[in-house]
Amino acid sequence: MNAEEKHSIKNLQTVAFLNFERGGMNFDFGSVMHQQLLERRDRVAKAISSGGADAQLAALLHEVDAALERFDSGSYGLCEVCGDTVEADRLIANPLEHFCLDHLNAEERRALEDDISLASRIQLKLLPDHGLRFDGWHFDYCYEPARLVSGDYVDIIQTKDTGIYFALGDISGKGIAASMLMVNLHAVFRSLISLGLGVDQLVERAGRLFAESTLPGHYATLIFGQLTQGGEILICNAGHPPGLLIRDGRIEPIAATGLPLGMFPEQKFSIDRLNLKNGDALLLYTDGVLDAQNHAGEEYGMPRLINIAAVSRSMPPDKLVASCLADVSTFRESTAAFDDITMMGVRRAA
Repeated sequence: MNAEEKHSIKNLQTVAFLNFERGGMNFDFGSVMHQQLLERRDRVAKAISSGGADAQLAALLHEVDAALERFDSGSYGLCEVCGDTVEADRLIANPLEHFCLDHLNAEERRALEDDISLASRIQLKLLPDHGLRFDGWHFDYCYEPARLVSGDYVDIIQTKDTGIYFALGDISGKGIAASMLMVNLHAVFRSLISLGLGVDQLVERAGRLFAESTLPGHYATLIFGQLTQGGEILICNAGHPPGLLIRDGRIEPIAATGLPLGMFPEQKFSIDRLNLKNGDALLLYTDGVLDAQNHAGEEYGMPRLINIAAVSRSMPPDKLVASCLADVSTFRESTAAFDDITMMGVRRAA
């Protein structure tokens, strides 16, 4: 793990360590983690009482008690070596952490590097194939994590009975925690699609499940759609940057029809119905595209994306996406990406 990767992970959510803020409301991260520890202690204690003496369980109980003592002393979440804040996403993954990345021993560092590498390989295995063609629809995408793991979500799913589905989303935050939630969201949608629900019901159900499985302060923006062989698209935008509809030589934004997933468990969503003719297309992207910066600190922004989409509007999806990505790269002037970049092109085949 190089210094840049350590610095990136170390700064994930540390500014908001004590309080996550969402929708004008404060959520006490420390209280959430304290409750997590109490629940884990109860489970370990019950396992010991029911199964008899066990050295591993006894050691684990000792670690949990030590973490609770750090809460009582006000030192929970602080590195025992330097006193700096332990990375919040690592605490979410393991509430017993008590060293920051800079002060892991060699064995712990190797284990963390192995975990991140494995998470990266798992994410890559979940990506759909490139250049997919189904029932007159042509798809392609680019997927560029800013670090080894990504919080961006992209999927293309063909079913026998209910048509073709596509999804592109972005989990709040970065690093290991965001990548874990991305895998969770992937599994949720793959499972729900088999139920034959409508697009709005799918997103509502996924939002409820996602909210139940995350800590306060985590959410996901998402564009989710269903395609028919006749050229109709049913599309839901849950707090995501507007998709771009390329139709009749014009670029039309598809605005959000609801808030991001995970903000409110019982949230309802509406859908847009679009009819695409031969040659019409959709361009979807995550906010890492719009937020990309050059050396002067300027953001790429929506106007530039619309301009390059207009220039590239007649291209097939792979070249459309490649053209837009190349324009973003040229704008950045080799400036390091600080956010994941994902784009998807969907075209009604001529």
